[in-house]
Amino acid sequence: MRYLQERRARIEIIPMIDIMLFLLVFFVMLLLKMIPATGHVTKLPNSTTAEAVPVPKLLVEIADDGTLHVEHALVTPAQLTDRLRALGPKTAVTIVGDQGVALQKVMGVLDAVKTAGVTQIAIAAHRAQ
Repeated sequence: MRYLQERRARIEIIPMIDIMLFLLVFFVMLLLKMIPATGHVTKLPNSTTAEAVPVPKLLVEIADDGTLHVEHALVTPAQLTDRLRALGPKTAVTIVGDQGVALQKVMGVLDAVKTAGVTQIAIAAHRAQ
């Protein structure tokens, strides 16, 4: 007889909490991916005179193999120069390179940036303790 009685609908709260927590974690992970990161380079060189600079308008990354990345896109030095010319000479550029990057690669990027007429150039480094 008990099985024939009409049962009242119930809202199960535990599965709803599980779904809400899953959505929260999903959105947090999504937002972390949306936050601009420094990109590919992980081991910056050290400097005892390093100081904080404002957020650059353009971040140029030099990978170990010498390739250039600007806003996560692979570019050549000529493309970098053209892009900086389009942005104008007041653009602040920060060059980020791994510890193992050859000095000649850094000089090539500096030449490309200066050819575009940019004067606000910084080189990223970790402050040595």
